[in-house]
Amino acid sequence: MADNSKIINQLRALVLLTQTEEQVARTRVSQARTDAVRRELTQNADHAAERTRAITDQLRAIGGVPDVVTPALGRLSAVLKATFEQAEPLEEALLQDLQLEHQLLDRATYVKVLAETAELPRVKQLAERLITAHSATVEWLTVVLAEEALGGPAALQPTAFQRVAGTAARAANAPVRFVANRVNEVADSAQQRREEVGQKLGEVADKATSFSDAVRETLVVGRSAALRRAERIARREGNKEAAKTAKAAREELGDVNADELPIKGYDSLSTQDAVKAVKGLTSPHDLRVVIRYEETHKNRSGIVSATQTRLADLAKEAVGVDA
Repeated sequence: MADNSKIINQLRALVLLTQTEEQVARTRVSQARTDAVRRELTQNADHAAERTRAITDQLRAIGGVPDVVTPALGRLSAVLKATFEQAEPLEEALLQDLQLEHQLLDRATYVKVLAETAELPRVKQLAERLITAHSATVEWLTVVLAEEALGGPAALQPTAFQRVAGTAARAANAPVRFVANRVNEVADSAQQRREEVGQKLGEVADKATSFSDAVRETLVVGRSAALRRAERIARREGNKEAAKTAKAAREELGDVNADELPIKGYDSLSTQDAVKAVKGLTSPHDLRVVIRYEETHKNRSGIVSATQTRLADLAKEAVGVDA
């Protein structure tokens, strides 16, 4: 009997990694921005579960004994990953997802060559199937990261904690403090309340999930008013750069008027006409403004999906992926 120890070891590793992949995909479902992305992630998770079974079958077929501990380790690994990444910005979590997919792809490629050498056609076919699946996921994650790099919003939304982590990282590296100073001047008491809320959330972080949406909504309302006043002060003082920064922050919150949108007469357009207009936009910034406005005001899923698709097209172009 041929020595298939290398293939057996790699298949066992693939079972573990694929189990982790499934759990990560199920975790990401709750972060999907649109129903289409949510369905895609659910399908990806189901397909990962199927791949786990297929790998296990081939492992048995060549004389390997599946590790009964591996599935549990895979689930535990994914839970720990999801927990720890809450302290990181979304882009860091996505980069880790991409790292996982690259490892799966590289191992599948290695198994394919081992299977060819060992003359195991079924294992080779399985490896080719894995290569196809992971290549597609690598491309998808690359595009999502490109969407984020273009300013977003990406197909995946950060959790409440990831938003805090991302905001903290940006604040730590921000070279211009004008807007922050103005906001502090006009909303000092609101800032103090936010700090008190932040301290309390830190003390009961394990219980904060159920309150995160309400807290975020409260903060957004106060922040929007402060930013609008900061923008007015900046314009009055002739500080165009600071006014621009304040407006960009408002746009990120979706706190813009219809006449500030890049599509003329937007509020009077039907869903069909709005989708058509969105497809003609070529600026990631303009697309971002439309999505934030739509999510904050009318929240028409068809327009959000069409705008997200248009942004994905621009992201694919940026990273050299065929649309």
